Amino acid sequence: MDSDQTNPVVNYYNRTESKVGYQVFLGGTKHFGFYNKGDRMWSFRAALRRMEDRLGESLALPRGSYVLDAGCGMGDVASRLADKFGLRVKGIDILDFNVSEAQKRVNERGLSDRVSVELMDYSNLSFEDGTFDGVYTMETLVHASSPEEVLRGLFRVLKPGGRLVMFEYSRDPQAAVSAKVNYAFAKVNELSAMPSFQRFDHGVLEQLIAATGFEKVAVEDITANMLPMVHGFSIIGWVPYQVAKWLNKTHKLVNAMSAVEFWKYRKHFRYNIYTACKPEEN
Repeated sequence: MDSDQTNPVVNYYNRTESKVGYQVFLGGTKHFGFYNKGDRMWSFRAALRRMEDRLGESLALPRGSYVLDAGCGMGDVASRLADKFGLRVKGIDILDFNVSEAQKRVNERGLSDRVSVELMDYSNLSFEDGTFDGVYTMETLVHASSPEEVLRGLFRVLKPGGRLVMFEYSRDPQAAVSAKVNYAFAKVNELSAMPSFQRFDHGVLEQLIAATGFEKVAVEDITANMLPMVHGFSIIGWVPYQVAKWLNKTHKLVNAMSAVEFWKYRKHFRYNIYTACKPEEN
């Protein structure tokens, strides 16, 4: 089974800029890092591991629990959760090269007994009802064309009492910001294949989670802890982005544009940890 090349998400991650940039700066990992006060901005990979640890702490599941990584990328998050938190992880992704590299990394780390990966779309899960103790996304729900459909699937495959954790973005409503901010967000979301981020005004995702049937929905804003990485990327991407604008080729440097524009308009978005539980059976 090959990646669907007509899928905008596949096209975004298949771009040379995305492949090279993620590999050079983040070792192939595709999420932001977590910074405590005093942490060095340029220590990207240490920050990535701290963010993954925040995910493990948010799941708060016993060792041996079985969890679904919905959009596993190259398997670094799943590997961290298995190695440090003792979880068993099923990773799924729609990118065939991600799945191949994830399996390679899992094998090299000696974690194949705890982590497995599979090519699958999180909007069309083939798992039986009540398969997992926990499910999570790490900056992947923003890519969904229908977050409602994804949430229904995640709810279905969770066991009663199972835990949902999502590290995702939200934004100021379009009516509350300037035309420049709206244009920048719309352009970045279009070129980065993030239609749900365009919809996720503050408060929207937690409403969708609750409407799906989850309970104990909570949100923690950790924007301040990830902004140092945005700042670093904006510094790296500033000159390439200016050249791309001069050449009218900004669509060729989506990640540089994203870093510069999101740092510029950092007051208008948040980076949140969403947690919830599937109700226990009566």
